[in-house]
Formats: sequence, structure tokens, C-alpha cells
Amino acid sequence: MTNQCNKRYLIKLVMLLYTIMMLYGCASINEPEDLGQEDTSTPLYLIGAGDTLTIFIWGNPDLSGEFTVRPDGRLTTPLVEDVVASGKTPSQLARSMEQRLSRYIKNPVVTVTVTGFVGRHNEQIRVVGEVTTPLTLPYRENITVLDVVIAAGGLTEFAAGNRATIARTINGKRQKINVKLTDLVTDGDLSANIRMYPGDVLFVPEAWF
Repeated sequence: MTNQCNKRYLIKLVMLLYTIMMLYGCASINEPEDLGQEDTSTPLYLIGAGDTLTIFIWGNPDLSGEFTVRPDGRLTTPLVEDVVASGKTPSQLARSMEQRLSRYIKNPVVTVTVTGFVGRHNEQIRVVGEVTTPLTLPYRENITVLDVVIAAGGLTEFAAGNRATIARTINGKRQKINVKLTDLVTDGDLSANIRMYPGDVLFVPEAWF
């Protein structure tokens, strides 16, 4: 009787260990990806004319401050004149300034932060036609056509929203993409809420009466 009890106990123990191993294996297979990895698919922000930059030079507060990129894309700060800023990332501009400042300061450390966004001209998003306020917007990550319409104050009563188009450059060729803004704005059809890209132009035509 005792041997039978021992055998049953061992069988139950083996089954329990097997179940634990299976659960652990499944957990390992379904383990999420490392959330700490950098997303390199997102385009980096490039400084443009009109952007406002906060430039901090460590240990030299008298050389630091807030500066605006001129229409020619250049920037002038104390000790650094006419440095090209447009088309560079903040980090690239910081390294350029460190190189220029090294003539006057030993081992300069520069931090550049964009505090007022305009963006480069060819990367701005434009909205024209039958919207309340036609405008130009700086591109930002994951901006959608609904975000753009809201920024423009919505469609006018004369808008033919479902005949709206987005002009987009793909591989150097200009293409038109149809977008049904009336279905999106009026009916809440989120399938029409497509993502916008740098340089897109949203055109909303007038309805035919």
C-alpha cells in the first residue's frame, strides 16, 4: 500500500514539474521585445529657418542663450558667427559649435534644444482649400490628417471633404492620395485618418452645387 502511494506521489510530482516547465517555456517564447531599444525608424528632427534654439555652453552662461535661425539658415551666437544650422539635427549643430568654440574655449560642451518649431520649408505640411484657416504646419512625429484638419479649424460648409487629396513626394515623384475627410470628420470613420509625412500638401476642394 505504501509503495502504491509513493508511486502516485511521484507521478503527480513529475506531472507538476512538467507543467511548470511548459509554462516557463511559453513565457519565454512570448517574452516582449526590449522596450529600451531605440526606434531608428522615426525620422530625426532637422532644424529649419525660423526655429528658436536654446543653446547652453557648459561653464559659460554668458555665451549661452536663446537664438533664432535666420532666413538664410544660419545662426550667430557669441564667439560663433554664421554657423549653418538649417538641415542639421540639434546634436549635429552642437558638435559643429563645439568645433568652432574650441578655438577660444578648452574642451567646450554644447547642448542645443529646439524650443520653437518651424522646420525646414520642404518638410512643412500645408493645408489649402476649403478649410477655416489655410496654414502651414511643422511636421511632427505621427501627425495625422485629422490633426491637420483640426489645426486648420475644420472644414468649411462649402468643402467637398470626400474629394480631398494629399500631394506627396514618393521616390522623387509627386503623387496624389485620395482621403475622405467628410467620412472622417462627420461620421468618425477612423480608417480615413491616414498619417501625414514631411512635405505633404492637403487640398480640400469646393463642393459642386
